[in-house]
Amino acid sequence: MLRHLLHYGIHFLVPIVIAFWFFKDNRIKIALILLAGIIIDVDHLWATPLFDTNRCSIGFHALHSYWAIAIYCILPFFKPTRIIGLALIIHIFADTLDCLLM
Repeated sequence: MLRHLLHYGIHFLVPIVIAFWFFKDNRIKIALILLAGIIIDVDHLWATPLFDTNRCSIGFHALHSYWAIAIYCILPFFKPTRIIGLALIIHIFADTLDCLLM
C-alpha cells in the first residue's frame, strides 16, 4: 500500500507542489505541463500484459528505457525544454522508486 501511495503521490502531488512552490507566476500552466509527464506511460499499451503491478517499468518499456532517460536528463539544460524535462524526470523518479520498493 505504501509503495502505491508513494508512486502515485509522486506522479500527481509532487508536480503540483513544485509548480506552486517554484513557479509562482505560471502555477497552473506549469502544473499542467508537469502533470502531463504521465503521457510517457503510453508505452504501457504495447506491453503484454498491459498492466502488471510486479513489473518494473524502468528498462522494460520503450519510453522508460535507459536511452530515453538519458535524453530526459539532458532536456532541463535547454530553456525551451526545461519544464518538459523536469516533468519526465519526476515521472522516471516515481517509477524508479516504485521499482526499488518491489
